[in-house]
Amino acid sequence: MGLLGNELAFARALTAQERESVMALGSRKHYAADAHLLTEGDRSSHVLIVIQGWVTVSVATDRGATRLILGLRGPGELLGEMAALDPHPRSATVRALGPTEVQVISGDAFRRFLALHPRVSGLVIRQLTFRLRSADQERSALASLTVLQRLASRLTELSRAEPSGPYNPAVPGTTHTGAGTVVQLAQDELAATIGATREAVAKALKLLRTQHVVRTGNRMVEILDPGLLALLADGHQE
Repeated sequence: MGLLGNELAFARALTAQERESVMALGSRKHYAADAHLLTEGDRSSHVLIVIQGWVTVSVATDRGATRLILGLRGPGELLGEMAALDPHPRSATVRALGPTEVQVISGDAFRRFLALHPRVSGLVIRQLTFRLRSADQERSALASLTVLQRLASRLTELSRAEPSGPYNPAVPGTTHTGAGTVVQLAQDELAATIGATREAVAKALKLLRTQHVVRTGNRMVEILDPGLLALLADGHQE
């Protein structure tokens, strides 16, 4: 399972000249927290490159208003490329977690740029492939893993995400301290990242607390035993 984007964000993979040329194709736009940058089912074709802030990528589920969060995307990430490359509607909704700044580039301009820059086109193909594989893994996890395994895997992933520069900053809601890692997400938000109900996540967290793997509080999960958490993610029982 993987909630975060590729280890190498799109803008970070570009050369300085390529990055300058791509950014020159569009214009800056700011979004407030909770604003929709892209909407599932929409027919627009522009792409976005995140400059500052973090967003969630989610899709509707069969449970009505419930949404499944497929990914967290931060600075340097390219969004909306599928709708720019084919005539189909948007496949997901992108929502700002906080104040967010992006570069907006029309689909036509982006396609022309890729036609003239095969190396950059290759980076886009690599990103699409990575995200497709990640989506396949998520579907497999939903079908084969328990809620406890999926939750342990997600917490492990978030706890291991370390900042390493402007295009890989700290994951929002995750704090690294001397005592361990604190994931600052509410139970319903955690549930949305693993395709489970809030009640099922609350039950799994209760089990993790009794085993002294985590400590929970208001909008936070502190990881006390990352080694055991990783074993539980792999399906091992204590």
